[in-house]
Amino acid sequence: MKNQVLYKREKKEDKPVLAICYDFDRTLSPNDMQAQGFIQDVYSDAVEEFWNETNKLAEENDMDGNLAYMYLMKKKSRGKMPFTKKDLENYGEKVKLYPGVETWFERIRKIGEKNGVIVEHYIISSGLKEMIEATVPAREGAFKKVYASSFLYDEDGVAVWPSQVINYTNKTQFLFRIEKGVLDPNDPDVNKSYKPQDLRVPFRNIVYIGDSATDIPCMKLVNQYNGHSIGVYDPNTQDKTKVYNMFRESRIRYFAPADYSQGSKLEELLETIIRHTAVNEELETEYYNCWTDGENAKA
Repeated sequence: MKNQVLYKREKKEDKPVLAICYDFDRTLSPNDMQAQGFIQDVYSDAVEEFWNETNKLAEENDMDGNLAYMYLMKKKSRGKMPFTKKDLENYGEKVKLYPGVETWFERIRKIGEKNGVIVEHYIISSGLKEMIEATVPAREGAFKKVYASSFLYDEDGVAVWPSQVINYTNKTQFLFRIEKGVLDPNDPDVNKSYKPQDLRVPFRNIVYIGDSATDIPCMKLVNQYNGHSIGVYDPNTQDKTKVYNMFRESRIRYFAPADYSQGSKLEELLETIIRHTAVNEELETEYYNCWTDGENAKA
């Protein structure tokens, strides 16, 4: 019989919790993280060639696209760099962020505090955890949890195998983990049934922010349970093609430029969602009180 693993689980708070979940590439950062230094160093600046080879490798081998890019990163770094966790962190430190991102997370948390709502920030990304955790917001403790693809390392710190691969469909499992406070990726209690009043972050209090079709499964799930899905677009190019399509297809409920600066449209939208959460949770509490009284009287 296997020894039972004791997982740390989050307790239900006595204030409402709003979980804001973010994709990373082209949501918090204007470009793919791999294309902000790493690909240029191993491909002589041929970013498009790297992604073309990734797609070809995946198609020819019925391979997950994220596994394909992780394999090519390791393969192409051979003879050019050790490909250690430290190497990936060094590239992560150079990743550019959209305007206002570095101060965004604390500002939104404070807006939550002012309205009696606990705001938590989560990353759910197909990008690399090692790079994301090396960015300024992550180093400053902005995120409750970072769910992203990552490598397994040997005793010398060299990447030898994928330890986690996150694609556009299996992203959704992490929303259920956040809902139940079962945050460890290996904790089987994510499949346990919870009463609605026992959920730590009901879906109505989950916000998902993303930029493209790879975010659609999460956006659709959040919409289905009355949460908030937001599409963002590059504030420099002002290209709204993707968000227009997602909005027409009811994948997102709102869209805004990926400008995280103070006073931006995105900040105003989140402040409105926070105020809505505070009022709505008062009503939900009253509903469950009435329901409990009714059940007790029936007994």
